[in-house]
Amino acid sequence: MNVPTKGQTHHTLHLIDEELAMRFLPSARIIRMRLALATKPYDVFFLCQVPSQNLENPWNKSNLRACAQAKTKWTTATSRKAEGVEDYKIDAARNPKAFPDPKWPTQPLEELIGVTYANQTIVNENDPGLLRLIGEVQKPS
Repeated sequence: MNVPTKGQTHHTLHLIDEELAMRFLPSARIIRMRLALATKPYDVFFLCQVPSQNLENPWNKSNLRACAQAKTKWTTATSRKAEGVEDYKIDAARNPKAFPDPKWPTQPLEELIGVTYANQTIVNENDPGLLRLIGEVQKPS
């Protein structure tokens, strides 16, 4: 879910318990995706959003192509929205040896996701993020 966050210009991505999401939110507001561990050169790791639904959508289709290529090549995916095109331009490094091989973390993906979203996981109906989403008064902490 994208949750409005005080002091932030953009919404903040939160993970939400499936049952809570279905109970409190219209399905159109629920973002369904997978998270994959990815890296920029020199071990700058991040969680990449990988589409899991509406896979015929041009954005999602090109995102999946980029993710597949990135498993074996240094890859960049650049939005073509400014050109009026609804997909990503996918490029590989000109030289496959341009950057060193990544030194992947040893922690399980679930642990990395848990640490990344520690304060952005909605697991109960009193969570401030959920209350903001549904337009309910937040309880003072």
